Amino acid sequence: MADPIQSFRTRVRGFWTKRHEVLDSEGRTLGTLTVRRNKWSMVVGGEYRPEQGEVLSIRRDPGLLRAQFSVWTESREWLASSLRWHVAQRQIQIEAGSKKHRLVPQLGLRSGWRLMATKTGEVANFKLGFRKATLHVNRKMDFELLLFCYFLGTMTPLESIWPTALDLPERSVDGKAATSQS
Repeated sequence: MADPIQSFRTRVRGFWTKRHEVLDSEGRTLGTLTVRRNKWSMVVGGEYRPEQGEVLSIRRDPGLLRAQFSVWTESREWLASSLRWHVAQRQIQIEAGSKKHRLVPQLGLRSGWRLMATKTGEVANFKLGFRKATLHVNRKMDFELLLFCYFLGTMTPLESIWPTALDLPERSVDGKAATSQS
């Protein structure tokens, strides 16, 4: 894999209401992502307040499925939504306009997620640690989408430790079995 074109770090503070401070590669604070929970400890949304720019609001969409969230700007413009189709499935489908992505666990036994484009492969990856994370962007993408995927990945860090069958070498990028060429 080539070197990332951009890197970010996060520091997590708080227990019930977690605040994720997003830092650039040089350590400057870009903004803070605050995660909101209800009285039953379920994540119901979040808010990203940048040092400069528009506030982003993440909210749980109505429904019983896990990871069913959407992200909106302050001016009520929809940016992206996510959906996990099955309770036992670790893959999260993400739709941002006409672009479709999926969030899948890191390769190997480590905590983190990879953002995969439908046809072209890995766009970004997130390595989760204890109260910190590292985000690497491998190709050009919107920061808002990166932040939304990070939000989704931090809700289920333990689910990302075990590798997924979607990443077997004989599989193609879209999850279908590769055909042998003779």
